[in-house]
Amino acid sequence: MLKINNLTAHYGAAQALFGVDLEIGKGETVALVGANGAGKSTLLKCLMGLLKPSAGQISLNGKDVTTTNPAQMVRLGMALSPEGREVFAHLSVLENLQLGAIPLKLAKAEAATRIAEVFSRFPKLEERQEQLAGTLSGGEQQMLAMGRALMAKPDILLLDEPSLGLAPLITDEIFAIIHQLARAGTTILLVEQNAARALSASDKAYLLANGKVIEQGESSRLLNDPILRSAFLGAASDADPASSRLGASGLTNIRLEKNAMQKNFMPNFADEAELQQHQLAGLQWTVRHAYEGSAEYRKKLEQAEIAPAAIQSLDDLQKLPFTTAADLSDGYPFPLRSVPFEQIVRVHASSGTTGKRKVFCYTQKDLDDWTDFFARCYQMAGVNSLDRVQVAVGYGVWTAGMGFQLGCEKVGALAVPVGPGNIDMQIQFLLDFQSTVFCSTASMALLMAEEIHKRGVADQIAVKKIIYGSERSSRSMRKKISELFGGAELFDITGLTELYGPGTGIECSEHDCIHYWGDYYLLEILDPETLQPVPEGEWGEMVVTTLCKEGAPLIRYRTRDITRIIPGRCECGSILPRHSRIKGRSDDTIKFRGVNIYPSSIDTILSAVPGIGSEYQIHLTRDKAGRDNLRLLVERAEGVDSKRSPELSREVTHQIKKQLLVSVELELIDYATLPRSERKSQRVFDQRIEDEIV
Repeated sequence: MLKINNLTAHYGAAQALFGVDLEIGKGETVALVGANGAGKSTLLKCLMGLLKPSAGQISLNGKDVTTTNPAQMVRLGMALSPEGREVFAHLSVLENLQLGAIPLKLAKAEAATRIAEVFSRFPKLEERQEQLAGTLSGGEQQMLAMGRALMAKPDILLLDEPSLGLAPLITDEIFAIIHQLARAGTTILLVEQNAARALSASDKAYLLANGKVIEQGESSRLLNDPILRSAFLGAASDADPASSRLGASGLTNIRLEKNAMQKNFMPNFADEAELQQHQLAGLQWTVRHAYEGSAEYRKKLEQAEIAPAAIQSLDDLQKLPFTTAADLSDGYPFPLRSVPFEQIVRVHASSGTTGKRKVFCYTQKDLDDWTDFFARCYQMAGVNSLDRVQVAVGYGVWTAGMGFQLGCEKVGALAVPVGPGNIDMQIQFLLDFQSTVFCSTASMALLMAEEIHKRGVADQIAVKKIIYGSERSSRSMRKKISELFGGAELFDITGLTELYGPGTGIECSEHDCIHYWGDYYLLEILDPETLQPVPEGEWGEMVVTTLCKEGAPLIRYRTRDITRIIPGRCECGSILPRHSRIKGRSDDTIKFRGVNIYPSSIDTILSAVPGIGSEYQIHLTRDKAGRDNLRLLVERAEGVDSKRSPELSREVTHQIKKQLLVSVELELIDYATLPRSERKSQRVFDQRIEDEIV
């Protein structure tokens, strides 16, 4: 949209700009960062036609506007909110706003419409519309200056030092408005001394010193790269102002508010061979640890006639016995425990409903490992220490909330631990806290997206990324969530309680795979019937083996999830292996509103209610708002009168709610209505996912 080539500017004999090059694309927010005297305001004056450049060219939408005057620039779609606000103190708020559209010669009706739009964006101005501008506070004057510029409905908005002289709380409010304008599609050139503010509010940035661009690039890279922080935003002190390049350039008054976390959570393996060497050492340790620490594992390994010393290569993994959900149930309440109780610092449990939950114990090292690789998930999704992460998943004995929060805090971001449900509060927090990352299940994300769209607040929220998991989602569902959230980027995150919890893998910026943490666990893809490996790239059941888990290690645990290995190195450059998004399950287990439901659980409940038959069907659908619905068709027992249906319905729905923690739509039908089969009857009809997942 805007292109500046080799721009030079002078004030008399003093040169202020030296061959500046800069580009801004449509819809981008670009920050121009530098100290007093760097040339930032001079550049804006050249753009608006307030100062004639000495040399160089300015192009707006492909048109040369280098010598265009200010009124023409406004008509061409550019407006300026100047440094120091420059409101007309003796005029009212309303009169100041009207001045912003004078070059456009608007009709009265159109001018009134635009004033109403500004008031909706800045309610404080509407309250003070008859008040003299000179009596407003600094923050209110800044709002007035921005509102005056917006009266022109500019294609590109120039903001010159919007936080200058304002208190931190008022600065927060001003930058929240800048975020809203960017979300609404306004192209913004933001000039700002406050480096952390400017870089966190922009897509890309130019660092200006002594009239020259000394660095440029993506704002997140400039802000979080430790080398660049040291070189350009570094900790120059009063005693040593030249300890950074900005310090050497005299930029010792640039303010940095929050010190970004500099730890890299990605592994540093040189190549796949080094990763495999690490995996073999981890596999050998796990087998030995389980054999020596767990009576259940020792028994399994001895029955399979496998001693720990027999594991000499990764191929030996296939010699090991499988671990199943039944093993977890049999070992309740501390299945697969391989350390003394003195080393256990926490337990977590799944939401399983087979009568006994899957409970797992954790040592401190397990929790530290889990936190580190969850932080890796956030890092791969591009989350940094200036993000605000709203966690809308379950807390308590479940692993979800704790995992999302600990990983968030580890990466240095601000956590907003809301928990699941309560749509009104979720949206209120998105608006009030300006959360930039939203974490939830896929269906919760869709529900939120629909509600945000319905309430018309998409341009008032700051969510740029959605990290979701726990259930399958199709491409069309992801597309809809992104669009209704104002173009947010989606990241599918994987995990299960047995394998630490959520965060065991996440999709990268290429969005065509899930990277899983091969330095923490091995993944096999097997035919669910033969339990033999399938060819690389074919679908099968995911089987996992941990490499360093102390409390309750897993050896060839059958997850029942269906996926496939994606061969080769990812385009994102990560050495970590990858698999497809989860396609389904190899058993009848379903996940409904965050709860695992097994058909055997339905069997148990129905068999305990006199008058109910043994045949039933589960029909799962998803409405337009993203809510999952479960319709249960159940036969009455042979000879039971239909008049008993209301009584039986109440008892069955009560027991399902009590035992499975979900509400269902129940329909009782006559005996022998449902089809019979010589083979296993189809019980579950899941119609929530209607198109492809990859």
